[in-house]
Amino acid sequence: MEEQHGPAQPKPAGRPAVKGTLARDVDEYLAAVPEEARAALETLRQTIRAAAPQATEAISYQMPTFKYQGRPLVYFAAFKNHCSFFPASGAIVEAYQDELKAYDTHKGTIRFPANKPLPAALVRKIVKARIAEIEANAAR
Repeated sequence: MEEQHGPAQPKPAGRPAVKGTLARDVDEYLAAVPEEARAALETLRQTIRAAAPQATEAISYQMPTFKYQGRPLVYFAAFKNHCSFFPASGAIVEAYQDELKAYDTHKGTIRFPANKPLPAALVRKIVKARIAEIEANAAR
């Protein structure tokens, strides 16, 4: 079992779109996701990768994950009726609540319809804020 560090890890709501599948990597996860959600998550993945080129991809909690300095940076997943982006930090979601008004948020979760993906500029800001949060915690 993976050791938890920092804020509580995401607990996906609803039924995962990749039901019954244990993906070994992000490509395998995305290959099992319905087309519309896959397109939204691929775009999200590319935006995260561009904002955090030093982060590594993994599967954690059965979801695609980016890790930074060995810590969870962000997660994302597809569900039956929505996609989710998990910054793994309630403080980050709260900090961007005004920009997230059009989306369903709860603690460290941002839910969005596959046909209304999160704006790339907002994703970049959230990823950069998470990097700063991880670095600040590491400096303590």
